[in-house]
Amino acid sequence: MPLTVLNIAYPLASVGPDAVGGAEQILTQLDAALTRAGHRSLVIACEGSATGGILLPTPAPPGSIDEGVFRQVCATHRRRIAEALSRWPVDLVHMHGIDFHTYLPPPGPPVLVTLHLPPDYYQSAILYLDRPDTHLHGVSRSQHEAFPSNAALLPPIENGVALPAVTMPVAKRRFAIALGRLCPEKGFHLALDAARQADIPLLLAGAVFRYPEHLRYVEEEIRPRLDRARRFIGPIGVERKHRLLTAAQCLLVPSLAAETSSLVAMEALACGTPVVAFPSGALASIIEDGRTGFLVRDVQEMAEAIEAARFLDPEECRAAARRRFSLARMTDRYLELYHTLAGRRTEATGRFHQAPGAACVGSGA
Repeated sequence: MPLTVLNIAYPLASVGPDAVGGAEQILTQLDAALTRAGHRSLVIACEGSATGGILLPTPAPPGSIDEGVFRQVCATHRRRIAEALSRWPVDLVHMHGIDFHTYLPPPGPPVLVTLHLPPDYYQSAILYLDRPDTHLHGVSRSQHEAFPSNAALLPPIENGVALPAVTMPVAKRRFAIALGRLCPEKGFHLALDAARQADIPLLLAGAVFRYPEHLRYVEEEIRPRLDRARRFIGPIGVERKHRLLTAAQCLLVPSLAAETSSLVAMEALACGTPVVAFPSGALASIIEDGRTGFLVRDVQEMAEAIEAARFLDPEECRAAARRRFSLARMTDRYLELYHTLAGRRTEATGRFHQAPGAACVGSGA
C-alpha cells in the first residue's frame, strides 16, 4: 500500500545529497527510497534543501543563531507541520531533530523519532512522552545500550551508506582528510595537531554552523593551526568528497563525543580508505583495528597511525563496507517499520483512507 510519510528535519540544517550532518544525510536517503518505491514523501526542512519528494521549506535564519532565533524557527516548524497534516493524509511522521519535542505534532498519525545523537544530548523527558503512538529508536547498538534500561525504545536501525561510483582504481596520495561540522566536540584541532606531528598534509572539509560557540572554536582552535600544508577547504559536494576520500591515505576522526554512528567513517571505508579515530561510541565497532584502520588514544598515537595506515589494504576496507554498512538494508528496514506503524494505526482506528493511486483499503477487520 502506498504511504504518505512526513519527514521533519532539524530546523537549522539543510537536507540533500550534499548535506553535512548525519541526520540530514539519513533523511535524504529515506526521502529518495520512499520516492523510488512509489510512496509520497513530504519533507519539512530549511530553505536550500534538495529533496526527491515534496519540500515544505522553512526560512533559513541569517546571521548568528541565538535562543530567540531558535524559538522562532521552531515556531515556523510547528506551523509547517500543522499545514502538512491538514493538507495531506499523512500515514506517519518521522522526526530527526534533537529538538523534536518542541514541535511534536498533536495526537494523530504515528510518530517515529530517530535519535541520531548521544543520549546525554537529549532531555531525559523525551523518553517518557505523553503523546500516544510515538516511537523512539537509535541508530546503533552502542547508542541503544547507552540509554537507560527502562527506556521504551524500538530496536536500533543501524546506518548505512551508498557505495561510491568509482569505476577505476585511484592512486593513493600522501595526505590525510577530516570531514564534518566544525564544533568543539568533533575535535578537529587534534587532527590538525596529529597531521603536523606526522608531517603530512591535511585537508579539513565541512561546514560551520553560526552558533557563537562554533564560530569561537573555529577562530580560537582551528584557524591558528592552519598553514600551507594543513588547509580548511569548506563544505564539499558528495562527488568531490568521494574523490578525496578515495585518494587520501587515511581519514582522521578525532571525535570527543560518543559517536552514535559515523557516516563519514563508513564512507571512507567504502572508498577504500582506512580510518584513524578515537574509540568514541560506535567508532570502536565500525573500525576493525589494524585491518580497516586504527583506534588511538591521543594525538601522538594518531600521528603514528597516519603513517601506518598507508600499509593497510584498500580492498579490505571496501569489503568491510559492503558487508557491514549496506544502505539498501537500512532503507528496507525503515520502509518495513513505516508500514508496520502505519498499519497498527489503521487497525486501531478502523478508518478507511484513500492512498494516492490506490483503491480504498479497509482496516483489515
